[in-house]
Amino acid sequence: MVMSFRVSDLQMLLGFVGRSKSGLKHELVTRALQLVQFDCSPEVFKKIKELYETRYAKKSSEVAQPQPQQHRSPEALSIHSSYDRGSTVARTSISTTNIDYPALYGKYLNGLGRLPPKVAKPEVRLVKLPFYTTLDELLKPTELVPQSNEKLQESPCIFALTPRQVELIRNSKELQPGVKSVQVVLRICYTDTSSPQEDQYPPNIAVKVNHNYCSVPGYYPSNKPGVEPKRPCRPINLTHFMYLSAATNRITVTWGNYGKSYSVGLYLVRQMTSAELLQRLKTIGVKHPELCKALVKEKLRLDPDSEIATTGVRVSLICPLVKMRLSVPCRAETCAHLQCFDAVFYLQMNEKKPTWMCPVCDKPAPYDQLIIDGLLSKILTECEDADEIEYLVDGSWCPIRAEKERSCSPQCPILVLGSSDVNGLLPTPNGNGENGKATADVVDLTLDSSSSEEEEEEDEEEDDDDEGPQPKRRCSYEKGLVSAC
Repeated sequence: MVMSFRVSDLQMLLGFVGRSKSGLKHELVTRALQLVQFDCSPEVFKKIKELYETRYAKKSSEVAQPQPQQHRSPEALSIHSSYDRGSTVARTSISTTNIDYPALYGKYLNGLGRLPPKVAKPEVRLVKLPFYTTLDELLKPTELVPQSNEKLQESPCIFALTPRQVELIRNSKELQPGVKSVQVVLRICYTDTSSPQEDQYPPNIAVKVNHNYCSVPGYYPSNKPGVEPKRPCRPINLTHFMYLSAATNRITVTWGNYGKSYSVGLYLVRQMTSAELLQRLKTIGVKHPELCKALVKEKLRLDPDSEIATTGVRVSLICPLVKMRLSVPCRAETCAHLQCFDAVFYLQMNEKKPTWMCPVCDKPAPYDQLIIDGLLSKILTECEDADEIEYLVDGSWCPIRAEKERSCSPQCPILVLGSSDVNGLLPTPNGNGENGKATADVVDLTLDSSSSEEEEEEDEEEDDDDEGPQPKRRCSYEKGLVSAC
């Protein structure tokens, strides 16, 4: 019914549901088809049927009994004004539009020019990606429905870009040779309406655009035995294989049907770089130094239930990611620690391999929760000769510089009990020192089990038979030291 509507009919239908009535006819048709596909309530269906029956009923009655022009209502005039220009031309265009419009402007999967047998609920949502800004939703998340009992399924989709969308792509800058910043991307996720879904590929996925296969991200190699390699599920860029004109584009998704349900969506997006995200964070994500100071005081505030009072907390000025001095100190507002990491390297790492995990506490740190610590940024400019600082209970801070190396103490210290001189270390026959004074008790810490073992080995050598070489005699001075110890 909708495919046979004229411009006035489409405008009345869209106005009935509060949608925009401006634009060319193919744009009105696209909006009306989306309305039928996703938001066709009983009231909307009743209005479509009413417009369809009113138009053809009025036309048949006019052919049988022509009515004077002055008796027509304004609504009837608006409905029939475009049709009365020529019945022959109108009937010809109706028959052709029933074939062409679904192929040109319909966004359907699992069938060409017809509604899919099963469409995913509109509640299926995908998570927002920091490096992609959505400009248009070309196809709402739609369930991939198997058409047979085969394990390998194919789901086609045919649509055309509007002139405005083509202009956005052509006039966008190039991120690298052949890669535009404005792109048409395909996103796939589980068919789950409980929460926003992350991108997830089905098994055996392959995407073909106008008879050309698109590259799909491969698997990350796994160094651990028995651990399956992970695959980065990112939006698939289809732009370089699409016709940037009024021509139709055919997309075919090949996927493995192994019990799990998946939904796909098409979006016109603008891809952002890490430098652009950093500039945005510097604009809207800086936390005032006074607020950061209040947070430090709160962290160090004495807990009445705790018996231990915290007088200070140390914070390193070295980024835990790259072991270099911080330039843009950053952390997530949900993190409980004061330690920061460098926003520049954090964004660059997530641009290559998005994980969005805090390198300090290993908890989620998404982009929209990142803040730049204004207090630590100020400290970095004032403290250039230290790599660590300590926050105090009053919110102030002091640098912690590297301590000088301590003087090397003897490796084998001698513990002397009492007072004696060096001469007292040598025993005399009567057990006293040279001057007749009692010698001090000396404990030589250098002696260990190895010394006693050496003595035993020497005794064994002395008891050996006379065939071997005789050991050298030790001087009485050495013997005196050993016996004294």
